[in-house]
Amino acid sequence: MVNPSEYWNPKNETMPREELRALQHVKLKRLCEWAYAKCEFHRRRWEAAGFHPDQLRTLDDLRRIPFMTRAEWMDAQAEAPPFGPLLAVPPASAIRYHTTSGTTGRTPLRVLDGAKDWEWIAEMWGYGLWGFGLRPHDIVLFAFSYGTFIGFWGAHYACEKIGCLVLSTGSATTESRVKSLLDMGVTTVCSTPTYALRMWQAAAEMGIDLARDTAVNKVIVSGEPAGSIPAVKRQLETAWGAKVGDTAGMTEIGSIMVFECSRQPGGTHIIEDHFIEETLEYDGDRVVPYGERAERVVTSFGRGFIPLIRYRTNDLVVKIPYTSCDCGRTGDLYQGGIQGRWDDMKLVRGTNIYPRAVESIVRECAAVDEFQILLTREGVLDEICILVELKPGREDHWDALSRRLHVDLADAHEGLRFKVEQAAANVLPRFELKAKRLVDKRPAADYST
Repeated sequence: MVNPSEYWNPKNETMPREELRALQHVKLKRLCEWAYAKCEFHRRRWEAAGFHPDQLRTLDDLRRIPFMTRAEWMDAQAEAPPFGPLLAVPPASAIRYHTTSGTTGRTPLRVLDGAKDWEWIAEMWGYGLWGFGLRPHDIVLFAFSYGTFIGFWGAHYACEKIGCLVLSTGSATTESRVKSLLDMGVTTVCSTPTYALRMWQAAAEMGIDLARDTAVNKVIVSGEPAGSIPAVKRQLETAWGAKVGDTAGMTEIGSIMVFECSRQPGGTHIIEDHFIEETLEYDGDRVVPYGERAERVVTSFGRGFIPLIRYRTNDLVVKIPYTSCDCGRTGDLYQGGIQGRWDDMKLVRGTNIYPRAVESIVRECAAVDEFQILLTREGVLDEICILVELKPGREDHWDALSRRLHVDLADAHEGLRFKVEQAAANVLPRFELKAKRLVDKRPAADYST
């Protein structure tokens, strides 16, 4: 028996699939009519491809619409900085400016939002936060730097909308954040999975047991695939004595499009009344069935300033049917959340290496504090090395741990030989935002040997 109080939007979240598709069709047609009339970027591309919104007679006609890519977005920005022909609303109407986390020396992807957009962004986070169990009595700490990166901004406003007490800790140190957990009786923490681990480490160094000494019962993570890696989730849930829920969003959308519900089904629910999530062959247009790896292509109904229509994300996902969870929601799920990015895959001596797959093995070893994947080329051969920092007092575990990693990593990667080396304490980088644990030092020309 499903309790309506489990849902932020009971009607839409439990809508029969036939009605959901009909709703998506109506929203898609309105969105495309808006984009064609108001957004030069889309109108120009669609006219060149021979597409017009009048052609959207059924939802299946979605496939008539040309794909949109990040490269096109960036080229449009460069055409007439800072936003190019992407805006469907005059910039004077904007109330928010955000960017991707970006890379030093590169222009970030830029977005603007109006008041209606921002209300919708908070609403999408409302689906996820309420669905995982947040309620007005919760006290929420955001372990997040409040810059132009979109990050948890929308979640902050959603928590206020729910009625929670919100603690923003943008300039705080890790140690002061840990103290705030105790001082304010925090019940919920929002951070990246990596930073949740870092807070646990800092608390232990301060003599604080997060599971015993704090009131935290929910940790909501986003920004990295690790949030749905079972070994990482188990480690975090044990460390915090709390449930850990995964979410995922994008700067291009402005908010989350998937979330893990309180029943923790091993995947994230797609908010399908606000998004169309296609699962296609990577860099192709073949529809990939349930249970197979695919690239997600997203259409978002909520952001009016920059319409996002059939956007190729490079995200690696495995879609499974809504019946995989017994919570009553009728939106399909992504098994294991967003499993990584197709362009994160590295080829080492003919073997595909995915950082998430490596992390899922390394994190099974409880003695591991931090790690890094290092790719180099020695002569004509590629080498892959896992640098491992051990937790304090676990040095005597090294021999057994290194042997285990040699075997487990090779077994999972077609017999590929991994080097495993011990790193000194506190030499590997720690991350508050998205962790970047793969370092590729090979020459850029060719990775095929």
